[in-house]
Amino acid sequence: MKIQDETVRHTNKWWFAGYIGFFAGVIWGALKIIEHFFRFTELTPGFLVEPFFRHSFLMTWQGYLVGWVFYILFSVAASLIYGIFLAKVKGPWGGVAYGVCWWGLLYLLVGPALGMMPWLGQIEWNTLITDACLFVLWGLFIGYSISVEFTDERTREPFKKGA
Repeated sequence: MKIQDETVRHTNKWWFAGYIGFFAGVIWGALKIIEHFFRFTELTPGFLVEPFFRHSFLMTWQGYLVGWVFYILFSVAASLIYGIFLAKVKGPWGGVAYGVCWWGLLYLLVGPALGMMPWLGQIEWNTLITDACLFVLWGLFIGYSISVEFTDERTREPFKKGA
């Protein structure tokens, strides 16, 4: 009978949340660029830095890259916040609600006040719906990825022997 040394490793919450946030920014920031390219939204991919850069610059490819980098940084920060306060929330709905909250905060309060975007009544419905869906998926990606790692959600996944 052989006794195995079972060392339980715990995931570092900070690194994992930063990792998830980075990839959330890369994936969903790229989708933001694509949705703007196909004119599903009137907001530039660099809407987060609109108060700090000229709009004409943000409409160039360099401006798209700046917007993408800031979307990644925003996603890392949001992911760290989720990891601190909501890592133990089970299931996908916490992430969905998190994305809706960020959309509401940015589109209803902070964005218009800081000049990132016009007030709600001045934005096209296409933009509102498209970006709301983007933020819901972004929040779902962050929330569910973190919750699967830090709760027992993994035990509900099918387990294959030898994998």
